[in-house]
Amino acid sequence: MGIFDPARRAISRVLIHYLTRPQKGFEPASTSDPEKLRAALKPGDVLLVEGSSRIAAVIKYLTTSTWSHSALYIGNALGEPHMLIEVEVDLGCVAVPLSKYEHAQTRICRPIGLDEAGRKEVVNFMISKLGLAYDTKNIIDLARYLLPKPPVPVRFRRRLLALGSGDSTRAICSSLLAQAFERVAYPVLPRITRAAATTGRKRRQRSEILHIRHYSLFTPRDFDLSPYFAIIKPTITAGFDYKALKWRRSPGEIVT
Repeated sequence: MGIFDPARRAISRVLIHYLTRPQKGFEPASTSDPEKLRAALKPGDVLLVEGSSRIAAVIKYLTTSTWSHSALYIGNALGEPHMLIEVEVDLGCVAVPLSKYEHAQTRICRPIGLDEAGRKEVVNFMISKLGLAYDTKNIIDLARYLLPKPPVPVRFRRRLLALGSGDSTRAICSSLLAQAFERVAYPVLPRITRAAATTGRKRRQRSEILHIRHYSLFTPRDFDLSPYFAIIKPTITAGFDYKALKWRRSPGEIVT
């Protein structure tokens, strides 16, 4: 054991407590109806979440995205209905009920074309990782982005997730999900060798996406961007009829 290990663990515990606290005044942009969300999900789907904690704010800043967290929907694979497997800073890899996020803004990302055997293998891989301890070596590096600082250019932010311990970063839960899909050779954002046709800033951004491919550097945003995952919106899949909406135009007046 290194001489600084106990001190580092103590600092990490303090930072974890601080970073996992919710931001004051945070409100999700929108939420899905819990019943429609449950009905729309299938085992093997990825659920993206707009987190409300301080660490969520850091991840959203560094990834320039709404989504700070991701989990895998496993259905009743553990004997309980509507369960997710996720990686939390303070708990590691755990199974949690879907109801945990019924008041959060969420997005369903579905691996299109992945057969039942592939979905089951992805689910089983995540189940096999339950109890996996969270690597806290990058906590200090993430915490520094809550301090007053000069703005970091967008094209550099994602690379900063790799700094810190020198180990594969596990500060973002999507790393384990990307590894699960890698096991069945299902693409998220695969490395592409052809040159980008665009120029200037767009070319730099595209190049950044194409070059970050190791599972340890995947972020929740990547499942949203992936051309191989469909975005499933519960309100629409449940059958949406805009003509059935009721609008309030003035106090006491409801128009259908």
